[in-house]
Amino acid sequence: MLNVSQLLGYKGRQLFSVGPQDSVLRAIEVMATQHVGALLVMEAGALLGVISERDYARKVILKNRSSHDTPVSAIMSAPVITVALDDTVKHCMEIVTRERIRHLPVVDDGRVVGMLSIGDLVKAMLQEQSEHIEQLERYIAG
Repeated sequence: MLNVSQLLGYKGRQLFSVGPQDSVLRAIEVMATQHVGALLVMEAGALLGVISERDYARKVILKNRSSHDTPVSAIMSAPVITVALDDTVKHCMEIVTRERIRHLPVVDDGRVVGMLSIGDLVKAMLQEQSEHIEQLERYIAG
């Protein structure tokens, strides 16, 4: 079973973040520029929350708030559910399914070292299943 450390090895560990006092507009600009659906909310190296496109849609647009005047801290999701490097992809999928979230920060020794999306997890599980099927086919074929 693939673990988070291995998945980050394939995917990469690039992180994108904003501060809690940054405007929601700034966060949306960073998401658009970096082609990501969520950002870490960090201050002085500490993980305070996560802001996602879903947070923006539900807590800004639907409530008719100003993206320019609303700070990230007002709409971020917190506390943050995180995973560790030795967690399995299956365990991560169980978390995102149970908690109905789409992004999981990866923490090692109190530091954020990566971010996984539900897309990353699905892709990894499909790859693993494909490899398993190929092994079974080779075994059956002799």
